Amino acid sequence: MKKVKKIVLIGASGFVGFALLNEALNRDFEVTAVVRHPEKIKIENEKLKVVKADMSSLKQVYEVCKGADAVISAFNPGWNNPNIYEETIKVYLTIIDGVKKAGVDRFLMVGGAGSLFIAPGLRLMDSGEVPENILPGVKALGEFYLNFLKKEKEVDWVFFSPAADMKPGVRTGRYRLGKDDMIVDIVGNSHISVEDYAAAMIDELEYPQHHRERFTIGY
Repeated sequence: MKKVKKIVLIGASGFVGFALLNEALNRDFEVTAVVRHPEKIKIENEKLKVVKADMSSLKQVYEVCKGADAVISAFNPGWNNPNIYEETIKVYLTIIDGVKKAGVDRFLMVGGAGSLFIAPGLRLMDSGEVPENILPGVKALGEFYLNFLKKEKEVDWVFFSPAADMKPGVRTGRYRLGKDDMIVDIVGNSHISVEDYAAAMIDELEYPQHHRERFTIGY
């Protein structure tokens, strides 16, 4: 298998994207960071290229992705965006098309916890436990995975769902991975630091274990 050296990271200035950016650069990947506001990226690194691009444009997705070994997307239209549901699905469909057009085989997506099962037959996003103000964004990621990504047969994709509660913390390197069921600790809490999430995502990039499937993480 070809070693991954050059990656495109979409949404690199966001909460998860920035953690992924730091992890990838610390492991000597060449990173093209795709953002809406380049001034937000203050890192200086010879292996980092920062590009401003609109991910709703198929042409721009293609342009930034061509020549990459893999694409990681942490795209989010913004939790306060009133059109977050529609934009998330529409833009992710464009990103997938652009990745394919650019001939990039490996696509890793920062997923949501909403489509994880918290009990037999019950997904978090259908449980009534997700706060109303973030439900449209949570459902958008979940339904993109369930209705579109799971049917994608051309690209070698993964959808990496975090724990229900992901916060800034420390990179412990100690966590558990699973597939479709939310990982909870001994008292029933589902949590992970964004640093450990990023470490596990870049592990998957470097040493692929999952193909055309979702996986998840928790302590």
